Amino acid sequence: MSDRTFSLGKDLVGLEDLSADQIVCILDTAEAFKEISERRIKKVPVLRGKTIVNLFFEPSTRTKISFEFAEKRLSADTVSISSAGSSVTKGETLVDTARNLEAMKINMVVIRHGSSGAAKFLGERIPSSVINAGDGSHEHPTQGLLDAVTIRDHLGGFDGLNVCIVGDVLHSRVARSNIHGLLKLGASVGVCGPYTLLPADIEKMGVKVFHTIEEAIEWSNVLNILRLQLERMHSGYIPSLREYNQKWGVSKERLKRCSEEVLILHPGPMNRGVEIDSDVADGPNSVILEQVTNGVAIRMAVLYLLSGGAPEAAESAKGVIG
Repeated sequence: MSDRTFSLGKDLVGLEDLSADQIVCILDTAEAFKEISERRIKKVPVLRGKTIVNLFFEPSTRTKISFEFAEKRLSADTVSISSAGSSVTKGETLVDTARNLEAMKINMVVIRHGSSGAAKFLGERIPSSVINAGDGSHEHPTQGLLDAVTIRDHLGGFDGLNVCIVGDVLHSRVARSNIHGLLKLGASVGVCGPYTLLPADIEKMGVKVFHTIEEAIEWSNVLNILRLQLERMHSGYIPSLREYNQKWGVSKERLKRCSEEVLILHPGPMNRGVEIDSDVADGPNSVILEQVTNGVAIRMAVLYLLSGGAPEAAESAKGVIG
């Protein structure tokens, strides 16, 4: 298979525009990079000489650190900028910031931004590759990819699989990337949560809607549990956190009623005792920490492929110590 067949183009702004073959190519390339993180020397030289800027206009811990680890393990030169430490606070526009960075001869920009469409907007205006690390309520493609590879690791594939996304779907960019990616890979996707936290006409995306958490658990092979994004809520979405937990929280007792074992995912950060109980988050069916580990490999794969790396060369590339 040639790398041209599986070209990701210049940017990765979402999974909606990728084909199933492109998604599988990223997952397979990530598998080739997983071993690097287990080695004594966690580095290969495939991005040596490349400069990557991490431009984060929203708070982030997991995603930002995961990208930084991925970049360093591929031997790239990296610069991380937050909005608080940039000229944006002085009134500079996003494009002016990026163009000033371009003048320093960079190769890629990883951007997280509070406005939906910011990554696409930027990618259309600068020649460097742009990777969306989350834009508003639009998409978070690398999270969708790491969720997919985690599911595949445990369940082998996607055909005939039922995956339900539970919680604050309305405000979740993770939910949208999961829906686009998993449907293309052949899984059936459901959503479950209060009416106030489900987008209008979400059925048009090809998903099944569940009105109780018990129904969702009974149907599912995988639950991807989302936190309540209280920072995006102004008023009236839920009566209280306690009532949300009582009606929609995933608990050990609710899982026990299901005849099949259900794989538990959560993109983090978790609100324990709200959308997920601790005995579920830390239980035997939870793969939440594996998601974090897989996130580094997925981001390594995306950086590698967008830089022009050939998918078939990834396996041999990992054997070279930087």
